[in-house]
Amino acid sequence: MTTSQKRNIPWGVLGPWIALGVTCLFFATQSDRFLSGGNLSLVLQQVMVVGVLAIGQSLIILTAGIDLSCGMVMALGGVVMTKFAVNYGIDPYAAILCGLAVTTGFGLINGLLVTRIKLPPFIVTLGTLNIAFAITQIYSESQTVTNLPSAMTALGDTFNLGSTEVSLGTVTMLLLYALAWFVLRDTAPGRHLYAVGNNPEAARLTGINVDRVLLFVYALAGLFYGIAALLSVARTGVGDPNAGQTENLDAITAVVLGGTSLFGGRGIILGSLVGAVIVGVFRNGLTLMGVASVYQTLITGILVILAVAADQMSRKGAR
Repeated sequence: MTTSQKRNIPWGVLGPWIALGVTCLFFATQSDRFLSGGNLSLVLQQVMVVGVLAIGQSLIILTAGIDLSCGMVMALGGVVMTKFAVNYGIDPYAAILCGLAVTTGFGLINGLLVTRIKLPPFIVTLGTLNIAFAITQIYSESQTVTNLPSAMTALGDTFNLGSTEVSLGTVTMLLLYALAWFVLRDTAPGRHLYAVGNNPEAARLTGINVDRVLLFVYALAGLFYGIAALLSVARTGVGDPNAGQTENLDAITAVVLGGTSLFGGRGIILGSLVGAVIVGVFRNGLTLMGVASVYQTLITGILVILAVAADQMSRKGAR
């Protein structure tokens, strides 16, 4: 490892945390309500769907790919599981499994197109984004699914932690990040994923089946999109065919702000959680300040450009 690489590592790890701390400090000076337990819990509830999407997106970006379809695949999974339970009377747990199977299947299709036909991930997932959107609208007849069984909304329930209400969905998101962090850091599949993202040809020469790793990553990402769909259903209490239309960009934003390189091979999964929280903190804080939502979108876009520019400069400095 070169001296310049050693200098880059601490910023890549600590940068998102420092940015989150500075952001929280700023908004704390602007609103007395910002640091209240209830408000911070609300921020985590608001980001839990994008946060779980960002896990799957992180896995793909770590392999130097990208998935534009994640939001619409999530919406399709949510509609499938809710319609199966409400319209067809299927056991809600079985219906949830059906929704997870659909999203995992879409991820598998993305992986097959990338590994077998060698299509660029950007083009593949742009296509499946539109396919998932069309299927969702056709299958749902553009109608929201209501009157859901309690099993499907259970993750939206809360419990008291001191005087603060914490949702089960928030806990689920944090547990998933802990699991992903352990797998990527301490297991052979995690190391193989980083190796493929850093240099696929070198990974192949060391005996790693690159196509198998990529196929597994895209399918696993699809499973995470299905879990995000369940969290969305639990939070809103409906199966919404119009969900997910901006979540794909929000998930990519969270991953980039969290320090994961769009060029693959570098990044820490917990950074994506921090990135999702940064976006949530900005939106929450600006809302408390009375700033219009259009300016919130503007600032988010600026943050993404700055994060990608910082990554680019970091890569050049490491050469």
